[in-house]
Amino acid sequence: MKILVMGAGAVGLFYGARLQQAGEDVFYCARGENLRVLRERGLEVQSPDGNFHLALRATDNPREFAPYELILFCVKSYDTLNAGRQIVGCLAGGGAVMTIQNGVENEAALCTILPPESVMGGNARVGAELLAPGRLLHTALGIIEFGELDGRETPRALRIAEAFRRARILGRLTNDLKTVRWNKLMGNNSTNTISALARCTLGVMFADPDGAALARRLMEETAMVGRAEGAKISDEDVDKLYNLARGFSNAGEIKTSTLQDLERGKRLEYDAISGAVVRAARRHGLSVPATETVHTLLKLLDGKRD
Repeated sequence: MKILVMGAGAVGLFYGARLQQAGEDVFYCARGENLRVLRERGLEVQSPDGNFHLALRATDNPREFAPYELILFCVKSYDTLNAGRQIVGCLAGGGAVMTIQNGVENEAALCTILPPESVMGGNARVGAELLAPGRLLHTALGIIEFGELDGRETPRALRIAEAFRRARILGRLTNDLKTVRWNKLMGNNSTNTISALARCTLGVMFADPDGAALARRLMEETAMVGRAEGAKISDEDVDKLYNLARGFSNAGEIKTSTLQDLERGKRLEYDAISGAVVRAARRHGLSVPATETVHTLLKLLDGKRD
């Protein structure tokens, strides 16, 4: 399968590398120094599953190697519309653009630019950090949950699932994408927000009783709003995610993507996370005081970037 990784940051590089190792025909769209290093030296990956090095084919122009059968769309949510315009016309017939970005609003945004039937959604369930251009640290998990927007089990979805299975990154092919996406947002709205505001790893966050309680409260607010949006999230699902997040054996090493961006002085991807929950809560007349508080604090923190 010919695949473009649109946005060769930590998440995109991890999944692209796994797919490339499994024999898929993978290309990477990157920028700046990261692009230069990927072209000249390739990618070095440090992982609990084994370290490795790959030579990559990278570009700053997604049209260079088009058309693609699958575009893994991995840019930051605030870059969705700009990056989406860059890939117009880059798909082969019957191909798919699969967003595995944070948040629950990117699929709809892409459908305003691309044919809606070409868009799929998914979750990146991975802990990864780009230590330097061309140097990736994989810390946890490493699967993708995905599905068609209308829930159908299409031939292309089954083909993609098989490619993911060969690459050992298949979480599941779902017919209820809304539930899967809100479940992921439940985790992001707790761990990403707190870790950035407190500048701490998951281990530090959950070792503190107040930090753990706040994370739990943010999960509960997100679950409540997700249910109002039509997601099937139970109290047991909240318990499961809470226990998973605090149970990583290497939680002291795990930094959320928002914390990584903060440490690098980059724009923070908070609006697609806490902002999405606040907007949906207001649509349904729901109160989410904890989420509103962290959202405001993250907005102020983001405004302090040099």
